[in-house]
Amino acid sequence: MRTDAGPGPDLGRGHRGEASWRVVARQESRDLWFGGRGLLLLFGFSVLMSVLTYLTASSRELNFLEQRQAVGLAAQVAVAVGVLVTLVASADAVSGERERGTLENLLLTSVPRRSIAVGKLVAALTLWIGTFLVSAPYLWVLGRGMSLWPHALLASLLVGTVLAAGLAAVGLLISSVSSSNKVSLTASLLLLLALFTPTQLPAMPHGWFGSALGHLNPVTAGIDYLDAVLVAGRSWATGLSALLGPVALALLAGGILIGAAPRVIRLRGGVRRA
Repeated sequence: MRTDAGPGPDLGRGHRGEASWRVVARQESRDLWFGGRGLLLLFGFSVLMSVLTYLTASSRELNFLEQRQAVGLAAQVAVAVGVLVTLVASADAVSGERERGTLENLLLTSVPRRSIAVGKLVAALTLWIGTFLVSAPYLWVLGRGMSLWPHALLASLLVGTVLAAGLAAVGLLISSVSSSNKVSLTASLLLLLALFTPTQLPAMPHGWFGSALGHLNPVTAGIDYLDAVLVAGRSWATGLSALLGPVALALLAGGILIGAAPRVIRLRGGVRRA
């Protein structure tokens, strides 16, 4: 959050008693969107979805794809890109402000560190919401003929929100303890790459071991759930246990972030000892 004009003495109390985390979230979101980064990312995503939709809907080479597979692919791309941009924003949220010299002004206000963490987390999640809204008409175009698009929208919203929340919290933790913004962004992207790589590999062998490994990776579990609902046509309740991993990540990472915020959100990277 840019505070180049100096610390605001009323920021901690908020506007008319508004919770301080909401004030932080609003100002962070304003910087993110009006600064141009959010709109530029969504424009690039809309171009990607336009190309993907055109190829899957009209290209003769891709006509072998069934409609369910096309909708499932579009939903997976929407979730993947939404999680990516959310993670990048959160990875820049603290370490980036350190390097730009704006974090000190924010820390000098009366805003609690936990409120700063929650506000930055909420602001980063607005990128996922924006990505989801952009993807909605494309999912409608691909799935309208068989009334699949409502399921695609709901499944994408469910899986994407849980994954984005968990990885945004992880990104904020990495950003808080990193010695530089470059380190934070690199570590966050490597983590995301490690989580997404198994989704591009052959399926794990059937059995409890392969199933356990798939469920432990929240990204793999989320993508598998989208496949089950949108491609295989299973009910929402079937395989719902696959989302335990993403939900656990969101709760665990969010809890650690809020609990550790007073120690890790500081002018220098690292964890301050008690």
